[in-house]
Amino acid sequence: MNDGSLLPAVIQDDRTGQVLMVGYQDAEARRLTAETGYVHFYSRSRQRLWKKGETSGNTLGLVSMSEDCDADAVLIRVVPTGPTCHTAALSCFGNDSTAGTLNRLWETIQRRRAEQPPGSYTVSLLKGGVESTGRKLVEEAVELLLAAKNHDQGGPRGRVTEEAADLLYHLMVLIAQRGLAWDEVLDVLERRGR
Repeated sequence: MNDGSLLPAVIQDDRTGQVLMVGYQDAEARRLTAETGYVHFYSRSRQRLWKKGETSGNTLGLVSMSEDCDADAVLIRVVPTGPTCHTAALSCFGNDSTAGTLNRLWETIQRRRAEQPPGSYTVSLLKGGVESTGRKLVEEAVELLLAAKNHDQGGPRGRVTEEAADLLYHLMVLIAQRGLAWDEVLDVLERRGR
């Protein structure tokens, strides 16, 4: 790698391809990133090295790091832990990706689980236990299948997408109910995709 001055580092989510942020790295930040497996930057305003997530806990796990053809920028593919942007957004460039939508839904489910607001459907599912949520998940899967069959016969397109959304939601609630993380599911999909 280029050991010269600061290089812009483009940070990309390895699972979704979404660009999360851009920072700057000097040779020491690149070395620490490679050695520790967590992305480090050089702060131009504070004039010091820093590990992404050192205060927030929202780290960037290194997958790969490569320079561009002119060796004047670096692309770092990562697995983020939590939101990347200081505004608590998943990306400094907006959250318009599908992964952003699913991550926001997951965060909402986690908030409902922690805060237990009265009248929340999610809370009622969580309190109902795995069997109750599991029955609802099976019901939604059947409704999706029926909507898909109806669609094949000229039925409304919206029913398939609505039922698919319901199925995903109930699946995520069941995963939360078991104390698992949504990222664990994505990790399995990533491994299977290789």
